[in-house]
Amino acid sequence: MSHIKFPPMAEETRVRLLQPPKGKVKAVLDTDTFNEIDDQFAVVYALLSPEKIDLQAIYAAPYFNEKSTGPKDGMEKSYEEIHRILTRMNVQKENFVFKGSDRYLPADKTPVMSPAAEDLVKKARACTTEEPLYVLAIGAITNVASALLMAPDIVDKVVIVWLGGHALHWPDTKEFNLIQDVPAAQVVFDCGAAVVQLPCMGVVDHMITTLPEVNTFIKGRGAIGDFLAQRYFECSDDHFAYSRVIWDPTVIAWLVCPEGEETQLRHSPIVTLEGTYSVDENRHLYGYVSRVNRDRIFGDLFRRLQAYAEKQ
Repeated sequence: MSHIKFPPMAEETRVRLLQPPKGKVKAVLDTDTFNEIDDQFAVVYALLSPEKIDLQAIYAAPYFNEKSTGPKDGMEKSYEEIHRILTRMNVQKENFVFKGSDRYLPADKTPVMSPAAEDLVKKARACTTEEPLYVLAIGAITNVASALLMAPDIVDKVVIVWLGGHALHWPDTKEFNLIQDVPAAQVVFDCGAAVVQLPCMGVVDHMITTLPEVNTFIKGRGAIGDFLAQRYFECSDDHFAYSRVIWDPTVIAWLVCPEGEETQLRHSPIVTLEGTYSVDENRHLYGYVSRVNRDRIFGDLFRRLQAYAEKQ
């Protein structure tokens, strides 16, 4: 089992890093893009926010459900979906999209080597505690945990904003991103880095939209708007009285629309192998998003997409 020691960080430094930044920041996005349809919205949101986010890389994360044959296949499909988005937005950058891990972090917490994890280490080491790298994570978090295990010295050079787990008051935390990747979640919550958690059930679960809203504010907004609208249309065979949660843009909104979220300081939870939280008030602090304003966040995304389409 891994016994890596992470460099200690002063609590006042961690608290400072847990505040939403006011200016433009360097960031990377770690995403299981083909898993559902919300990652696509989040990738587009990040690319439409250049005044706030200097997006330096996008990493494909693993996932395993009915849309993949295993974690590696999920990662490969996500890698391909990222390129579909970039093509429709005419984004052409070299060394910008990286394949992530082909499996989840093992129980002994041996890091999983991948181009994504290696690039994250490189980019984090180029940053400082005063100007950290924001790691926006919206999938299983093995890529990020592996980078931390490969290079413990980056622990005070990153701020990890992760959509994973359920609310602390929820009966369990068996949420898809977390429960498939518990050892990685343990590394992230235990390492002492500045971590901001956006819980799914109990906090972000009312980030819903409908096909009529998508057709009104997204469809027809350029090739990328039509792509997002098509992905939404395909997500259900029957849209009568149907709504769907679009979780992942809330991670982007933590940087670009901070007035749409409320973040509290809590003690970092202990994640058990059974998919529950344990609490120890002697542990370090972390950021816990306790509320999101659905209308503010969707409104910001819709306006950005409209402005983008008008420039094309």
